[in-house]
Amino acid sequence: MIIDAAMDLFSQKEFHKIGMRDIAKRAGISAAAIYRYFPSRDDVFVEALVRHMQVVEDLFEKNLEEGRTSLEELAMGSVNYLMENESVFQMMGHFMVTGQIQPKALDRYNAMQRHFLDILERVNQQTDIGNNNRLVTHAIYASITGVVMAFKNYPGRSQEEIKRHVYRLVRIISSVFTTGRIPEDLQKLPAREIAAAPEKGGEE
Repeated sequence: MIIDAAMDLFSQKEFHKIGMRDIAKRAGISAAAIYRYFPSRDDVFVEALVRHMQVVEDLFEKNLEEGRTSLEELAMGSVNYLMENESVFQMMGHFMVTGQIQPKALDRYNAMQRHFLDILERVNQQTDIGNNNRLVTHAIYASITGVVMAFKNYPGRSQEEIKRHVYRLVRIISSVFTTGRIPEDLQKLPAREIAAAPEKGGEE
């Protein structure tokens, strides 16, 4: 109830404009009651973020156990989730950019991050040039999340154009970390295609 209320609010208002009283009111409980469960606003939003990411991580874990998760599939799944869940994207952006988070909530957030990085590292070890270097895993993670941060709200582009562009960048990232090469079909794209605004009749 509290988490649902927080996510609902966050889809409508900026993070810094939401207080514990706002969350309590939306959840239909007193402000005092909410503090019995969560000592700070950060704890509420980190818990919401963790629950969302747990769904994604569980899916990746299942696919990995069945041998069905490539680096590209994991990367595409991640960016799709962030692009389709604005609240999750905004929360991740807030924590990643500001670095401001209460100590207890930070432990929960870091645990979630480590779990995702563990999954990513297992996938990376299966690639042609993969290794167990955690630094490389961090580089892959930063590349995947950075693409969404940089282009999700790219001005002057339609959602379809943005998705096309993001998917191409994810393919490049995945291929470079997997094989050390850029996909052939993406090596010589016209400038208009690179800018994610294809001409009519162009590539679909």
